[in-house]
Amino acid sequence: MASKLLLIAVFVLDLIAFGLAVAAEQRRSTAKIVQDSEVNYNYCVYDSDIATGYGVGAFLFLMASQALIMVASRCFCCGKALNPSGSRAWAVILFIICWLFFLIAEICLLAGSVRNAYHTKYRTIFSEQPPSCETVRKGVFGAGAAFIFLNAIVNKFYYICYSSAREKSFQAYGGAAGVSM
Repeated sequence: MASKLLLIAVFVLDLIAFGLAVAAEQRRSTAKIVQDSEVNYNYCVYDSDIATGYGVGAFLFLMASQALIMVASRCFCCGKALNPSGSRAWAVILFIICWLFFLIAEICLLAGSVRNAYHTKYRTIFSEQPPSCETVRKGVFGAGAAFIFLNAIVNKFYYICYSSAREKSFQAYGGAAGVSM
């Protein structure tokens, strides 16, 4: 039977990661072009940088959630062989999907956090073109939040299927110590 305490702990970690990713999407840095007091050059002024912290927090909570599930299931590759059944087949499929969603979510969160923390220092001196005030694109943290949500669903199903297949572990020779005559 799957551990209910583990599933609740992983759910809470995923919920916090999802909330932080949504907050990061809402609080992305914005920039505006400002002229200096002597009107010699234009430069970029950025507002709050809190989205970077939210993105990194979501990254770490999602990583903790994934690590907890993988430690509990022995990363699917260690331990006793699983009972050949539909549960084992689903566990293999969900294991692969779980890691795929996890990697996509982590890449989105990390890329969004790095890009949000990057502030251009360019100034234009006596030029007609304004400086390029680069910010993170809308939807990067949102995509991370979406994949956190999908990963949260898939890793719960993975753990339940894994636990179901583990309950009746495969025993060679029907559990007998030797060959019966």
